[in-house]
Amino acid sequence: MPHPALIIPVMEEKSLRILWDDDLLSEYSFTYLRGWCPCAVCQGHGGTRNFIPVENPQLESISAVGNYAITPRWTDGHDTGIYTFEYLRTLSEQHETLSQEQAKG
Repeated sequence: MPHPALIIPVMEEKSLRILWDDDLLSEYSFTYLRGWCPCAVCQGHGGTRNFIPVENPQLESISAVGNYAITPRWTDGHDTGIYTFEYLRTLSEQHETLSQEQAKG
């Protein structure tokens, strides 16, 4: 499983960039990243993940979780989403499909 070599918030573009150690560059808009938050508050305790729309999400900070994940803190105070590197990679690889689901609402 690839790991991030660099994690770069680009505040003026409202996006997060991850350069993976296999040289893939992933970019996640804050809206996309916040909407696919994997925490139980956003997703409940079921098996299906859904896009949860949040108006104009703003990233406040990012914390490492061990050597396997990150936790973004959003300016609305939400900070319970633990995004494993595997999940972030999946969000990157399935961006087009998940964005279509997001658009359907």
